[in-house]
Amino acid sequence: MRLIGLAGWSGAGKTTLLAALIPWLKGRGLTVSTIKHAHHGFDLDQPGKDSHTHRLAGAEQVLVASSRRWALMTELRGAPEPPLTELLTHLAPVDLVIVEGFKRDPLPKIEVHRAANAKPWLHPEEPAIRAVAADIVPPGHLPHAALDDIPAIGALALEHAAPWPA
Repeated sequence: MRLIGLAGWSGAGKTTLLAALIPWLKGRGLTVSTIKHAHHGFDLDQPGKDSHTHRLAGAEQVLVASSRRWALMTELRGAPEPPLTELLTHLAPVDLVIVEGFKRDPLPKIEVHRAANAKPWLHPEEPAIRAVAADIVPPGHLPHAALDDIPAIGALALEHAAPWPA
């Protein structure tokens, strides 16, 4: 399994880029999974559903399964947020895992930057950034691609992805 991260400020287009990049990679015969970091509390479950009732009753984990998909929800209940390395152990093996967020973790990353956000570049301060996808030319000497050039970004992702476990 290999890993590449996408890092950037909110509104830079990371999710939009992922939605285009995944089919491009799959079209080349690769299997792809993603891990997304959420900064705030989130809930995939819905009140009134049995799984929600199980979780609220105190279950540590709730696994929901059907003929089309399964999902495992784990309540931390005050325990610390698990590190990316632990989360990766829960994934089935694939060719490439794309990590959105976790911008301070030391995995190789592509910075996603949109000029209209008026946010500073991450790569001058973040040594794990190996390349840039942006709608303007980035400062410095990192390899870069236009934000809408999916083949070029895909090539950068494959070139800079690191094996996991390392």
